[in-house]
Amino acid sequence: QVQLVESGGGLVQAGGSLRLSCAVSGRTFSSYRMAWFRQAPGKEREFVARISRNGDSTFYADSVKGRFTISRDNAKNTVYLQMNSLNPEDTAVYYCAARLQFGTPYDYWGQGTLVTVSA
Repeated sequence: QVQLVESGGGLVQAGGSLRLSCAVSGRTFSSYRMAWFRQAPGKEREFVARISRNGDSTFYADSVKGRFTISRDNAKNTVYLQMNSLNPEDTAVYYCAARLQFGTPYDYWGQGTLVTVSA
């Protein structure tokens, strides 16, 4: 079983920055394609960003493109989400996810970390 644990959430003012971390235990971290999702109050869960196994390819939702950066450190079994220029619309629970195969549903999920952006 693969365990994902998010951290780094909290309260921040509009225009500020946060960095989320996702620590992965079990199996071989470098084999997994990683992603971040988020779920705002009263809304469905949505895709935020994804990164390839070796970190050489990334993709972002239009809503965060240019503001968020996903990265990974395979030596530390950790994936990150650097969030800049935050606005209240970014308020959500952020989830880390992992999958072995591109184009398939994500197999493993963390419990989430809450990000609240005040106006």
